Amino acid sequence: MKFRTIKLSVAIAALLVTGACSSPKTNLSYFTDMRDNIEGSVSRSDYSIRIQPDDELFISVTSLVPDATAMYNLPVANPATNKDMITQSSARQQTYIVNRDGNISFPVLGTLHVAGMTTSELADMLTSKIGKDVTDPTVKVSLMNFKVNVMGEVKNPGVVPVNNNERISIIDAIAAAGDMTEYGKRENVLLLREVDGKIEYHTLNLNDASIISSPYYYLKQNDVIIVDPNQIRKDNARYNTQNSYRLQVISSIISASSVIASLVIALAVK
Repeated sequence: MKFRTIKLSVAIAALLVTGACSSPKTNLSYFTDMRDNIEGSVSRSDYSIRIQPDDELFISVTSLVPDATAMYNLPVANPATNKDMITQSSARQQTYIVNRDGNISFPVLGTLHVAGMTTSELADMLTSKIGKDVTDPTVKVSLMNFKVNVMGEVKNPGVVPVNNNERISIIDAIAAAGDMTEYGKRENVLLLREVDGKIEYHTLNLNDASIISSPYYYLKQNDVIIVDPNQIRKDNARYNTQNSYRLQVISSIISASSVIASLVIALAVK
């Protein structure tokens, strides 16, 4: 009987220790509600990027007769300068900064209001205006400074540039940042977005597939994504902070004790 009691006590103790040492389960999946069905579909939101103040636009105008469109392009580097420098800077010299009023100053055409347009719409407008004087002009418009910022519980936080593409989703941005760590809260991702001079914030649940249809699934210029830490990370951080504080206190006590001991020994020797 005593042996059975001891055996049962050991088993209960083992279960308690195992439960105490195990950490809460963390959901590492995205769009978990999609797992309820074998297949399906979700409507996609509009990902068109609209030009806004402080954007940097690359605009080039070409045609079958280069001289006919030369006046519609910004001047390139001086031919007398280093050719390598010309190659590196030529694209940058073809850029326009959208001012606070949403305008750019374009050769020949003058001041143009471009804020609120897509790059395709701006290219079409320029093609129409230039086409009045030039046969079959080709206008290329690109957004040069499109970037987003990803912070918090991701493996590589920082700036994510969007090159040669005007479509990036929140999933794309997190993937570019190395994906979330195991401590990231997928159901509580904060998005900061500047709209009409104000910073708006939205909390997104990446376990909910309906986010694909929301206006925040595709990102805009200078959006900031912040992935919050889960409770495990917070508890670990608190534990590490407390331990660090205890170590500092103990170290200070030991140092003070050492000084006092040295003084006592010195006085005793005298």
